[in-house]
Amino acid sequence: MIIDIHGHYTTAPKALEDWRKRQIDNLATPELGPKPSELKISDDELRDTIESNQLRLMKQRGSDLTIFSPRASFMAHHIGDFNTSSTWAAICNELCYRVSQLFPDNFIGAAMLPQSPGVDPATSIPELERCIQDYGFVGINLNPDPSGGHWTSPPLSDRQWYPIYEKMVEYDIPAMVHVSTSCNCAFHTTGAHYLNADTTAFMQCLTSDLFTDFPTLRFVIPHGGGAVPYHWGRFRGLAQEMKKPLLKDHLLNNIFFDTCVYHQPGIDLLTKVIPVDNVLFASEMIGAVRGIDPETGHYYDDTKRYIEAAALTDAERKQIFEGNARRVYPRLDAALKAKGL
Repeated sequence: MIIDIHGHYTTAPKALEDWRKRQIDNLATPELGPKPSELKISDDELRDTIESNQLRLMKQRGSDLTIFSPRASFMAHHIGDFNTSSTWAAICNELCYRVSQLFPDNFIGAAMLPQSPGVDPATSIPELERCIQDYGFVGINLNPDPSGGHWTSPPLSDRQWYPIYEKMVEYDIPAMVHVSTSCNCAFHTTGAHYLNADTTAFMQCLTSDLFTDFPTLRFVIPHGGGAVPYHWGRFRGLAQEMKKPLLKDHLLNNIFFDTCVYHQPGIDLLTKVIPVDNVLFASEMIGAVRGIDPETGHYYDDTKRYIEAAALTDAERKQIFEGNARRVYPRLDAALKAKGL
């Protein structure tokens, strides 16, 4: 199978965006804002947005299954308070669940958490539990910077995050470490903030002993790990100076990278520097980079082509395309085995 671990519902019906605008417009008067029951989106509307977009491209490019979560840039945890985020997360997660029910062979969910700046991360646990227990989701997205580019939260190694980690261990689910929109004009959302966050999350783990406390905790760092593979020597050297174990022992039992890298040299670097066991196929298609590369004539985010062209064995490609996803997402593996796959 070709399993894409990084998909977002970027093509949701416009009614969702309209509902969100009404919610934001009434932040000061939430009693006048829209109720969740006022959002009306039919199954046919959902089918149309998926069949003409993600599913069409999946069929064209040859991928089988996508781990599907709410649109990352729309999480916008910095907007409003916890109640704002809680209502918004529940709505977005439900839509992804409905997509997974309409297309059970092609999509399975991962949850957005109702995070809010300065609010105890433990407040996200009820939504996490609902998505795992009731919706059958196989992972979560964890935003290390709910402030939207101002980085007011403690590092991921801080004990304030531990209640989330305890639930992740209990349910045996990974978290994709994924920020949302930047409201800091110094950081472009997809070109800077996302990649900064990927690199920052890795470094926060490197400088800590988080995985001593949680030896089975798993993070997926998206977008190829930001600057991490390119500067692997720097990180090895820093770990050495800090008297940390070798990175393969210190972090690589717990941290994994996806293939949302949009050119062949980038994928070649990723698969040469990072062990194949730690690389999971992903495209984030219909996401940050949607155009066609004039140098190749193919879409930038058609990442399957890069894996096929990389200097890998067939066994290594199978690991990246399927085997690693089943191992890092055990609930996904169980769901597939229940279908005889």
